[in-house]
Amino acid sequence: FLSRITFWLMIQGYRRPLEAKDLWSLNKEDTSEEIVPGLARNWAKEWAEALIIKPSQKNYEASLFKVLYKTFGPYFLMSFLFKAAHDLLMFAGPEILKLLINFVNDKHAPDWQGYFYTGLLFVCACLQTLILHQYFHICFVTGMRLKTAIVGVIYRKALVITNSARKTSTVGEIVNLMSVDAQRFMDLATYINMIWSAPLQVILALYLLWQNLGPSVLAGVAVMILLVPINAVMAMKTKTYQKAQMKSKDNRIKLMNEILNGIKVLKLYAWELAFREKVLEIRQKELKVLKKSAYLAAMATFTWVCAPFLVALSTFAVYVKIDKNNVLDAQKAFVSLALFNILRFPLNMLPMVISSIASVSLKRLRVFLSHEELDPDSIIRARLNYVHFIFSINFTVPEGSLIAVVGQVGCGKSSLLSALLGEMDKKEGYVVVKGSVAYVPQQAWVQNATLKDNIIFGREMNESRYKRVIEACALLPDIEILPTGDRTEIGEKGVNLSGGQKQRVSLARAVYCNADVYLFDDPLSAVDAHVGKHIFEKVIGPKGILKNKTRVLVTHAVNYLPQMDTILVMSDGEISEMGSYQELLKQDGAFAEFLRTYANAEQSMENSGKLVKATVYWDYMKAIGLFISFLSIFLFMCNHVASLASNYWLSLWTDDPVINGTQQYTNVRLGVYGALGISQGLAVKNKSSVPGIAVFGYSMAVSIGGIFASRHLHLNLLHNVLRSPMSFFERTPSGNLVNRFSKEIDTIDSTIPPIIKMFMGSTFNVIGACIIILLATPIAAVIIPPLGLVYLFVQRFYVATSRQLKRLESVSRSPVYSHFNETLLGVSVIRAFEEQKRFIKQNDMKVDENQKAYYPSIVANRWLAVRLEYVGNCIVLFAALFAVIARNKLSPGLVGLSVSYSLQITAYLNWLVRMSSELETNIVAVERVKEYAEMEKEAEWSIEQTAPASTWPEEGKVEFRGYGLRYREDLDLVLKNINVTINGGEKIGIVGRTGAGKSSLTLGLFRINEAAEGEIIIDGINIAKIGLHDLRFRVTIIPQDPILFSGSLRMNLDPFDQHSDEDIWRSLELAHLKNFVSALPDKLNHECAEGGENLSVGQRQLVCLARALLRKSKILVLDEATAAVDLETDNLIQSTIKSQFEECTVLTINGTCDLYCALLRRGSLCWINAAQCIVFSHFSTELLKLRFGWVVCVCSGLQRLCLAWGAARIPVLYCYRAMPAQANQEGKGGKEDNRSLFLGLALI
Repeated sequence: FLSRITFWLMIQGYRRPLEAKDLWSLNKEDTSEEIVPGLARNWAKEWAEALIIKPSQKNYEASLFKVLYKTFGPYFLMSFLFKAAHDLLMFAGPEILKLLINFVNDKHAPDWQGYFYTGLLFVCACLQTLILHQYFHICFVTGMRLKTAIVGVIYRKALVITNSARKTSTVGEIVNLMSVDAQRFMDLATYINMIWSAPLQVILALYLLWQNLGPSVLAGVAVMILLVPINAVMAMKTKTYQKAQMKSKDNRIKLMNEILNGIKVLKLYAWELAFREKVLEIRQKELKVLKKSAYLAAMATFTWVCAPFLVALSTFAVYVKIDKNNVLDAQKAFVSLALFNILRFPLNMLPMVISSIASVSLKRLRVFLSHEELDPDSIIRARLNYVHFIFSINFTVPEGSLIAVVGQVGCGKSSLLSALLGEMDKKEGYVVVKGSVAYVPQQAWVQNATLKDNIIFGREMNESRYKRVIEACALLPDIEILPTGDRTEIGEKGVNLSGGQKQRVSLARAVYCNADVYLFDDPLSAVDAHVGKHIFEKVIGPKGILKNKTRVLVTHAVNYLPQMDTILVMSDGEISEMGSYQELLKQDGAFAEFLRTYANAEQSMENSGKLVKATVYWDYMKAIGLFISFLSIFLFMCNHVASLASNYWLSLWTDDPVINGTQQYTNVRLGVYGALGISQGLAVKNKSSVPGIAVFGYSMAVSIGGIFASRHLHLNLLHNVLRSPMSFFERTPSGNLVNRFSKEIDTIDSTIPPIIKMFMGSTFNVIGACIIILLATPIAAVIIPPLGLVYLFVQRFYVATSRQLKRLESVSRSPVYSHFNETLLGVSVIRAFEEQKRFIKQNDMKVDENQKAYYPSIVANRWLAVRLEYVGNCIVLFAALFAVIARNKLSPGLVGLSVSYSLQITAYLNWLVRMSSELETNIVAVERVKEYAEMEKEAEWSIEQTAPASTWPEEGKVEFRGYGLRYREDLDLVLKNINVTINGGEKIGIVGRTGAGKSSLTLGLFRINEAAEGEIIIDGINIAKIGLHDLRFRVTIIPQDPILFSGSLRMNLDPFDQHSDEDIWRSLELAHLKNFVSALPDKLNHECAEGGENLSVGQRQLVCLARALLRKSKILVLDEATAAVDLETDNLIQSTIKSQFEECTVLTINGTCDLYCALLRRGSLCWINAAQCIVFSHFSTELLKLRFGWVVCVCSGLQRLCLAWGAARIPVLYCYRAMPAQANQEGKGGKEDNRSLFLGLALI
């Protein structure tokens, strides 16, 4: 039945490319829903036992192996029976061969005996085939279930581990656990039975050899025993290297993950080369270990090929030497040879299995699963919102009240919210929260789904509520701009939304879920002033839609504080003051001083299924080096010619006549046999006539060639990805890219070279066996070509489907990684909304979708193997049959040689097809890595001919001439016809609502997106004509998202090591970080966590300022640079910018007024709306004459806000509303006008 189903699938796959809908559903017992809970349950039990026993037995640890055995053992045990039956049947072949040779020797034996033995040989071979593949099917299904379970438990664990545990297991490591380690477990399921099967096969083979050759077998056994420690040492070494390689791989994937997440920052700072070197440094260590592994692999292959021969040679030599009457006839020689061939596999597999028992992966997985988990009881869901927090914080939030948490950068505001979410380690006290919680993080987390799905977040759809939420969160204008409204697909990490839009989507998600308690971590920092005001009024404030909910708002916005029920002032992790706005003012403490100082500076920012092309193989050969490629093939050929010659010589030896009970030329025969055998290993002359070692030589050539290829392909992939434009990263899921750097590179590193070795070996083995059979029985020429055609047809028929299943499996694997990456980034949001179950279900579905493509490929493999082995069994049948028919013309030696080779041909054919399809499916990794070489690239990094002078730009004059910008060819212009001239040293404020195109202007200035029309001129040079790095090194930005990379603080400031420590300390001092960094134990070498998570967002922003100060550029761009800092820090940043960039051109993008107002005293204002520059004017009454209507529309309706600041300020607003008429009449605008307008703007 199984065969019928797969045959239907094979026909489908042969006729047309398979699609996901062609695959059938997984069996219920293979789904995540069934498998994962079982493993999770058993692990929890084992872990609990370990905790109980540990105090009494210090070294006792939870055993993951025991848990895996408990979960999957019962089903897997069936494979033991099949394996044992197959092992016993394996020895039937040599025994029947013995009978067949005796039959040929005995000229009087009746013919029916020969035909009976032939039939028996065929039946045994067929039975062996069926049993073996039933065994393999059980093993592969177990492997599949293992992978499903491991991925499932890793995902579930990632949702509950503490933040401190997250620091020890980075995103890169966890992704590796899911991809590489889970795969190792899967592969192991197929080989694990060799642990008991190999010794069984060895014992049976030795017993039969003893029956055949007597005590001389002990010589062979001695050789084997000598080889065991060699193999054992190599296995141990391999394990050590594997561990080192996995560590380097983890570090490399972790760094690549960070590079891909922070690619925009790398491009803006022109840091690609520095980070490329960092990746290549780790890669170099990885390749060093790979090279050592390659030498070991070459040694292992050498012993693999030479061991059976040395065993045979020593046994035959001792046999003929200890007694002259010992005659080596065909029966003894070829039955022994057949048994030695059986011996080869278990002897070499055993150390390989022991070394790859995935103990490295087992340990890594056990360590991860043993990580500390968040205590679900750290928050008590109860009647009142009492909070008792670390640092001895005590406060109570009454139900339905609005609480503000204020304080300087790094004082513990976000930590307070983390504690309320149960994300911190609780040392003492308790946290009690009534009802459900919704959380809006400081850095918005957006899923790769539609805008609507992001807001609904798995809840039931309520149309009227949804509309109210969208309107309240000011998303209506944005939805109108988006191509397909709220059904627009949001890219990974929200790439097609601006910072403010992402924050509002994050806010809308929280509002829609209708929770009881709302925790807001400064959500207004990323949005424009008027949008922030709208959100506060409509959502958070006393009249917003959440007015009856409990709200805790972390904020730096002073203007909202009067409307708060309670304000918590934090300092150094403690609550320094607490009370209402009026109470705190009356106390006249730190808060009142803080307000008086900063009142004016209020801040409320805002693969198709075609055949793998021959060119891919050619590309791989070129990557290896053509000389090494052809040398490998030549050495392979030499090895196999020597092997055939030695066995042919043995057949001639066994046919020597026996005179007086002995053979005449025993010494010559033995000497030549030994010489031919050793020549497989030695005395192969290459072109330079230097004796090489064939086996060792080809193994070394393939392994070292594989490393050359690996280095070359990884270097190209890395270079091409870093050279890709920003648009490529926006439309390519990071899961796909991580997949290329982890799975595909791992395949090229570790999988392809051994497959090539085995493929070449199998090819020459099959050709050799056919030559021997044709030499012995030329009549076989009639049957071998047709069987060869059947074989080829079955193989092509299979490969067509197999490759497409592999493609579907590969395509469905990337979403698993992407979803996992996304989950890790938004884990605190998922936990806050208590959406873990939904995300676990999504992950299970994605894993099942992946296994849905893998399961048919297992079954297709079995389908192919059974059919191919029948072709092999037919060759055995005909080789024996023709030998029986022509027994009077054939010598026993040739019959023995022919049939013993035909007995192996089944295994060779099976292996050849397996290896050819493995090679075809794995070489796809080379194709997938190479495809990025053909991708579009951004402009050259540096162009010598047009490189500007080292002092450029000297003045800092920036001109936009008819400038237009679009993100992709198929999209509309996001900026149209911008004509602006900014003189050197001017300070420019760029304003406009979220999504109007403010940040797009800077992307154009840095050529992150190339101009669609017009040009930008800096100091007389068209920036489109120079290299990107020449431009980006000379212009500095402090970006909206302060991204840091894991590594030292020094590296984050100066990755090229261009500056002295004095310069760095000076920049830190100016960025007001000197005290903080001096207090760190490692000072400048302080290790930043992945994404800079061990610094607060405000501190990260100050690090970005320090970077800008180090570069001392003539042009500085501030993209919402002070969005995430408190007022005091903001003031410090402004004073630093004012003093340090006095002579520079400064462009400030800001949704709020404070910073650009400060700049406007000496600068200009650029107002952007709907992608066009509406206003650009020096700050004077000229601005009012031009566009006063805009100012009025922004300022209208502010009376309520003014009341909050005291009546004395109201006249200013009216005075400035009356100004246009005055200005028009008098035609002048004095300082008073400027001051009035400035105050008016400051109030906005």
